[in-house]
Amino acid sequence: MDQYYYSQADRVSPDLENEDVNYKVGFSINNKEVCVNGKTPQNISSSILRNKSDPMLVSSSARFQMLWHFLTNLQEVILGTKLAVLFPAIPLAIAADYYKFGRPWIFALSLLGLTPLAERVSFLTEQIAYFTGPTVGGLLNATCGNATELIIALFALYQNKIHVLKYSLLGSILSNLLLVLGTSLLCGGLANLKREQRYDRKQADVNSLLLLLGLLCHMLPLMFRYAVGEGTDTACSTLQLSRVSSIVMLIAYVAYIFFQLKTHRQLFDAQEEEDDDEEEKAVIGFWSAFTWLAGMTIIIALLSEYVVGTIEAASDSWGISVSFISIILLPIVGNAAEHAGSIIFAFKNKLDISLGVALGSASQISMFVVPLCVVVAWTMHIRMDLDFSLLETGSLAFTIIITAFTLQDGTSHYMKGMLLFLCYIVIAACFFVHKIPQSQISEGKPFTGLFSA
Repeated sequence: MDQYYYSQADRVSPDLENEDVNYKVGFSINNKEVCVNGKTPQNISSSILRNKSDPMLVSSSARFQMLWHFLTNLQEVILGTKLAVLFPAIPLAIAADYYKFGRPWIFALSLLGLTPLAERVSFLTEQIAYFTGPTVGGLLNATCGNATELIIALFALYQNKIHVLKYSLLGSILSNLLLVLGTSLLCGGLANLKREQRYDRKQADVNSLLLLLGLLCHMLPLMFRYAVGEGTDTACSTLQLSRVSSIVMLIAYVAYIFFQLKTHRQLFDAQEEEDDDEEEKAVIGFWSAFTWLAGMTIIIALLSEYVVGTIEAASDSWGISVSFISIILLPIVGNAAEHAGSIIFAFKNKLDISLGVALGSASQISMFVVPLCVVVAWTMHIRMDLDFSLLETGSLAFTIIITAFTLQDGTSHYMKGMLLFLCYIVIAACFFVHKIPQSQISEGKPFTGLFSA
């Protein structure tokens, strides 16, 4: 028998020695062929005894692997953020709505639940980008980066709350340019006091020009209304001008995406240090990330509907103006991902990435989300224009101009960040005392005429 083992060992390939379970060993006992899949002769008897239960073992193993895969994804997606402590607010908000709790409670819980969801959507789009390549991944990040603001805006539009819609989008731009960028430059400057912080001016110049174009499109309807005077004809002309301007803004944004991802991609590639860590890899699979993204988008839509439907009740109950809630509170929730990521990169002295996050998000809201809402309202026969009134447009204008001046020299220090942050505090205080009549919150009316659908 020992001679038999030795003779068979000579016939075993190195694959078996390397534990290749797919290797088939063939030998004969008493002129009868016996074939064992990747088993040594010592395990033949036990393998034959277990042969009939192999399908059950395979099935149990498959179920175990699926469970393990789900738990791993759950840990990465749900528990992989410090904001995970806010996830219980989601079922609480749903329960509060189902059991008809106070509407301010529904608003507060929904707002808390949206915070980790906005951050996780950004994480999932990054995971998908690892598999789709840089071009498609960039487009995906451009589309989903402000998913929370876009969904809230569409629900506000659907419920004819035009002021809430305008305020939330304006607040998102102000938050990105003053709060996100300001705190990033402030924290980055304090963390790198002994190092000169520099960034590529070319990227900042492109985004500043895009924001200035958006500002022009916002200011023209306002100036036109003040130049011509109030009246029905003025309102129709302002609406037509806004719709044409929105189409121009969308064309400019598409050109910007092509410029960013194709012709001048090198301007937007962050400069990496020589001692950077190894290249990051995806932590979950493509379809897992896509499934989680779809599920979270549905939950964001549900909570956004709660937020839009209860914002007036929360305003009355808390004694806080709708303008402050829409311009300050909602954007802070929607920009949670951008805020955290931008500050982290600023701490690492990677200002190019921080500027790309803050300026890119602001440009996307100004040049894509706002005109898209105007076009969607057009198809719904709702009168939404780009006239954000004098106070809101003036705040936007000074914010863009101050940001452009701050970024003109290509260097940064903590004082620049502090000034931007203080500008945001002043604007927040202004809208805290700003009140608008409740009758103006839902003023969208059907309109038919030239340029109407």
